[in-house]
Amino acid sequence: MAPNRKQAPWTGDPLPRGRHKLPPEAVTASQRERLLRAMEELVGERGYEATSVPQVIAAARVSSNTFYRLFADKTDCFIALCEQHGDQLFAALAAPLGRPADVGDALADLDRGIATYLRWWVDRPAMARAYFLELPAAGPRAVEERERQYERFAALHRDIAERARTVYPGAPPLQEVEVTAAVIVTTELVAREIREGRLAQLPEFAGDLRHVLLKLLAGEAAAEFARTRLT
Repeated sequence: MAPNRKQAPWTGDPLPRGRHKLPPEAVTASQRERLLRAMEELVGERGYEATSVPQVIAAARVSSNTFYRLFADKTDCFIALCEQHGDQLFAALAAPLGRPADVGDALADLDRGIATYLRWWVDRPAMARAYFLELPAAGPRAVEERERQYERFAALHRDIAERARTVYPGAPPLQEVEVTAAVIVTTELVAREIREGRLAQLPEFAGDLRHVLLKLLAGEAAAEFARTRLT
């Protein structure tokens, strides 16, 4: 049996040296993307406090001048990373949850949305650890970014609540505190799984997460109805 080898640290592929035909905006986009990826990998591996700007610059293989042309400081780069992933994840979730649903597919679309959400983090382990475990260490500015993401995802949870009522019309009226609770509970439950080293097993958590969301957003009876219907 071959000995276990620690995976080499991630480093970005630099642009070709010397003259090239890439437009300036393509060069800037490549540099920015490498810096964000370096921040993701380093914070996911070492933690936010232990990650420094020089380490990010070295991993991204850009200059210090380039970093400070694109970002004000380490926190600014980390927030940009969280914002980028938030935008991409929101777009991915809006597909199954953002279209009108009839009675026949609302619960199936919910399951697809939950599966997409959990698989997103499984496929991005460094970002999962950076976002769920390290974000508070980045300070108030990063927490404000998380709150902004909470507000966006609250809209998706309201949609879940509306769609659940097409399947279970007897659900009680939705309260805004239930939407807020659903967003926070989802985040904290996933964070717990990651802290416990169960990131790869997140997809197995889908049924429990569906039950919790429906219980919060449509009531116990609706959650039980969905459980018996989809099992």
